[in-house]
Amino acid sequence: MITTRPGYPRWHTASAQGPRSLNADAVGAYAAAGGPGVVFALADGVGDDPAAARAARIAAAAAARTPVHKGPVEAVLVAQQAVRAQTLGDAVLVVAMPAEHGGYRIAWVGDARAYAWDGTTLGLLTTDHTLAEYFRARHQPVTPRMEHVVTTSVRTTKPAEIGTVETTSAGLLLTSDGVHKPLTGSGIRAVLAQPGTGAAELVEAALARGGSDNATAVYVEPLEADVTTVRFPVAA
Repeated sequence: MITTRPGYPRWHTASAQGPRSLNADAVGAYAAAGGPGVVFALADGVGDDPAAARAARIAAAAAARTPVHKGPVEAVLVAQQAVRAQTLGDAVLVVAMPAEHGGYRIAWVGDARAYAWDGTTLGLLTTDHTLAEYFRARHQPVTPRMEHVVTTSVRTTKPAEIGTVETTSAGLLLTSDGVHKPLTGSGIRAVLAQPGTGAAELVEAALARGGSDNATAVYVEPLEADVTTVRFPVAA
């Protein structure tokens, strides 16, 4: 889906169930009246069941509707309150809020990602909250299974554990792991380097590369006046 609104950036979302029994990814995008822009959120349910899918939808919607002045960390905590109101279900989440002077403020838990893209160079803005990254940072051996075990989530995170980063880029890419794990950075770069490509092409490429998970992306195009582009992964 491609969305355009006067005064806002052009952005795309795409999501596919893949070989899973259901799609437990979700995307939220909301522009408050009089606000500085669109808040984007991508959530990936933990597990492959209706409770995980519900948690992702609730988290993405709650985060996207958090007032911009409260900031992206508060958006994650608002999502946490909404998810905890449900008996079951959990998700990972990345949120991008427009910054006052351009660009975005980003917060995340788990392994949903945000990337920067300037048309040539792809830059990962977030660091996965996974067991693999925990041990990798401590120069300890890592097994493939550790890449899939998250150390933070919407339901369980503490405020101090929420990751944060800022970018001055006007474009963004958000992805669930169903996109960035089969494609990796070079695969994402190869897709985005083709003219006219975006979220749908990333999702298609991830599944064609053998992706075994739900695959979701949100791509916010840079403004024409910008010389740099940032891009987000998104769940839907």
